[in-house]
Amino acid sequence: MKRVEPEYRAPNGGHYSPGVISNGLLFVSGQLSLDPDTRELPQGGVEAHMEQALANLDRVLREAGCGREDVVQCRVYVTDIAHWDQINRVYADYFGPHRPARIVVPAASLHFGCLVEIEAVAEVRK
Repeated sequence: MKRVEPEYRAPNGGHYSPGVISNGLLFVSGQLSLDPDTRELPQGGVEAHMEQALANLDRVLREAGCGREDVVQCRVYVTDIAHWDQINRVYADYFGPHRPARIVVPAASLHFGCLVEIEAVAEVRK
């Protein structure tokens, strides 16, 4: 296993790696909709939260040498399933024609008041 840890300006107290590469796959831990450098929540509602969580996903993908097109599966946790259309629209813009497997999971609450959290699995191509 190889740990994937982008550099963040703010310390992360969680006992986990943002990503782990094993057997040609990158497993990305849940990426909250919190800016990892400032530890601040985005302004603008669930769409802004979705954009931030996806930006955090991008950061781990890049650190591992992967891109969006390498993602094979995502889990999206959202605090209110009524936001499905909004998060789906941002997700579709992010991935474009690429369509990884996905599930959207309603969650009563997420850490730090986040509205969205995303975890993913990607292929590591070398």
